[in-house]
Amino acid sequence: MSKDVDRIHSLVSEKRVKLHVFEPTHRKIWTVVGKGEEHWIDPDCNYCSCPGFYFGKLSGKTTCYHLESAQLAKDNDQVEEIIFSDDEFSNFLSGLISAL
Repeated sequence: MSKDVDRIHSLVSEKRVKLHVFEPTHRKIWTVVGKGEEHWIDPDCNYCSCPGFYFGKLSGKTTCYHLESAQLAKDNDQVEEIIFSDDEFSNFLSGLISAL
């Protein structure tokens, strides 16, 4: 297996692909916990906040292993879903943005 394939399977099997759902509005934020960092992803828009995604786009790549992990986790029903209150949305989003 290639290095990225190993990473992808590791992220999925360790449930590091996370869907944060805020109730009662059902707002959703996807993240993938990588090597000590949590990256915000939007699988529907094919976006990841990791540097590899950004620099990969500059060289013609269309994805990164975080997005591939999310797709595999979704396909295999291995997404870690975490429920939050809408009251926590602003603080969660602020923390996520400050980590970028």
